[in-house]
Amino acid sequence: MKSFSIRLEHKSSRVLFPDTLRSYDTLINGSGFNRKGSPSAVLVFDENTQYLFPPTQHPYYVLPAGEQFKSSEHLLKIAEWALSQGATRETTFIAVGGGVVCDITAFLSSMYMRGGPVILVPTTLLAMVDAALGGKTGIDFQGYKNILGTFYPAHEVRVFPEVLQSLPESEYLSGLGEVIKHALLRDSDLMELLQNRKRDIDRRDNNVLEEIIFKSQLVKQWYIEQDPYDKDIRGHLNLGHTFAHALESISGLGEWSHGQAVAWGIGRAMHLGRILGLTSQEYADQVHALLQLYGYRLDSMPQYDEQLLSAMQRDKKKKDGQVRFILQSGHGCTSYQTASREAVLESLKA
Repeated sequence: MKSFSIRLEHKSSRVLFPDTLRSYDTLINGSGFNRKGSPSAVLVFDENTQYLFPPTQHPYYVLPAGEQFKSSEHLLKIAEWALSQGATRETTFIAVGGGVVCDITAFLSSMYMRGGPVILVPTTLLAMVDAALGGKTGIDFQGYKNILGTFYPAHEVRVFPEVLQSLPESEYLSGLGEVIKHALLRDSDLMELLQNRKRDIDRRDNNVLEEIIFKSQLVKQWYIEQDPYDKDIRGHLNLGHTFAHALESISGLGEWSHGQAVAWGIGRAMHLGRILGLTSQEYADQVHALLQLYGYRLDSMPQYDEQLLSAMQRDKKKKDGQVRFILQSGHGCTSYQTASREAVLESLKA
């Protein structure tokens, strides 16, 4: 069984690739309650994931599916439900779902009775390579992504690539957007695999899926361990995200899938890098070609330029009142940059 650990100072998460879905049974089955009568585990699914795995004897909560339910209202509903089930700080919260389920469950676990164990079972490609890793938890607030959150690494992350066979194509492409981002940041082998194995990736060959997931996770592991609490270099993982989060906010959370917005944002970041004289034309062309190979939408939307600029002013990466963009001069060469309003506007129109 393939596995590795991600360290966040004195805490760590173990990432496992169990051999079969039967390993899920050992995670959740057995007695649902401990000797004191409280549940040893409670599970959180969404409407799409509650049928992916065998039934459980443990209490479980089903969250409606969709980004709009990653909210304070639903966080409190899950907390109220957990309390009604007798969950204690020794009860393990198990999230089975995509980024919404993983983020909101881990956030609740970090606060419930001041923190208890949490296990994540990501069921989307995006969650497998991004949301379930690194200890970031959170909910959206007032239309903006992840405004409220904590750093709280899961005890374990269990990855079952087989479940991706039933993932809708739009959600699969969403996850590939983050995989491409990781390849651009520091893995030329992963980039070559994406360029040369598209047919296998499109048909979701299980061996290729496991390889791209594992390679992508190792890229994120490197950044997390260099900068556990996102003070500096870990922010490079937000390549394309300043544009992407603005697009998601103005269009309504959930209207664009996160990974597709990130792919669009990476395209805009390449334009901004060219305008600032940072990014080579050859590299920008290479990145655009890879994004186009997978069919991502990269066109400009001039009718939304002013709204996008306004939304960027709320970006979490602001420093000293200035929005910072993550840009690249070439493959693996990433940095924070500020840009004038005029340059950003030009990049949106490109």
